[in-house]
Amino acid sequence: MEIKAFSVEEWMNAYETSAVYNIAETCVDSLTLEELVTLDGTNPDEFFRSLYDVKLTYGHIEGSPEFRQLVAANLYSSIEPHNVLVTNGGIGANFLVFYSLVQPGDHVISVHPTYQQIYEVPKSFGATVDLLPLRPENNFLPDLDELKSLVKSNTKCICINNPNNPSGAVMERDMLERIVEIARSCGAYVLCDEVYRNLLQADDADVPSIVDLYEKGISTSSVSKALSLAGLRLGWIAAPQEVIAECMKHRDYTTISCGMLDDILAVHALKNYDKILQRNRTIVRDNLAILDDWVNKEPDFSYVKPRAGTTALLKVDVPVPSVTFCTGLLANTGAFLTPGACFDMEGYVRIGYACSSPVLREGLEKVSEYVRKLK
Repeated sequence: MEIKAFSVEEWMNAYETSAVYNIAETCVDSLTLEELVTLDGTNPDEFFRSLYDVKLTYGHIEGSPEFRQLVAANLYSSIEPHNVLVTNGGIGANFLVFYSLVQPGDHVISVHPTYQQIYEVPKSFGATVDLLPLRPENNFLPDLDELKSLVKSNTKCICINNPNNPSGAVMERDMLERIVEIARSCGAYVLCDEVYRNLLQADDADVPSIVDLYEKGISTSSVSKALSLAGLRLGWIAAPQEVIAECMKHRDYTTISCGMLDDILAVHALKNYDKILQRNRTIVRDNLAILDDWVNKEPDFSYVKPRAGTTALLKVDVPVPSVTFCTGLLANTGAFLTPGACFDMEGYVRIGYACSSPVLREGLEKVSEYVRKLK
């Protein structure tokens, strides 16, 4: 199969490790092993000693019963543990859904900009993919009349990302319910990549999971972003049982099991879900205030202020393409941003503002210095 290069992942792979001020990272400031284990007062020495006698077998093929139960209980209101299937990260969850459901000749609709995997993978499997543009003048939210116009009799899946990467826009209950009505009209699935779910700026935002709204809703997520545990490489699919069964059939050809030690650590994190979420909401809210203050003072930058997640698209007025700007910024200052070209959004850069606050402040100072030098 043919597929385009994954622009944002190639960018991160090429440059991330050389960054001094990584303000392109999309995870909330990662937890250390000690921070994770001691969240609830657990003695780390006792915790790790308890693992000494664990045999390093394949473990539970579909994810441990405790992991699946905790995912169902913490993140959803209408599904059971058997509706949850563990995967190798959120990226593995998305791929497995497309691998299991999309066939040549199918029609898929995806919002854009979003995570490139969501529209390139179904295209590589032979589907016709139409992109639903998310425009800054509409706060990066979809035009639902436009969505209706794209729906066909063979539309297999409508793909959304909520909260959105890269813009930080969020679709609340009313809009999600209207998307469900459109999908139901043609019998399409709705796949929602929900890796940033619950990282909200406002406590009163009503953002249910798609799997709790629609009988053909599919939620994909992971412990990477909202739980600050990207190193565990654990994600999941939450979906109707017939989807889980189809995914399990296809999964047997790609994955035996995920790491059992990852599962054990993820279970500990999910038992402390509220503590981690409180920590991470504090980080994203405090850091967005820092970013917002900076944008308001910088004449060469503007943005649609994100309402959720960890990322924002900054419109930048500089006399060079976004890739040139970001490579020059890194080489001259050590500050690392993602060019808008990675999302087909030339004239923009994506910032990840959920790093540590000192890194964010210092990185933004370096961006300011570089722009002044450039202009």
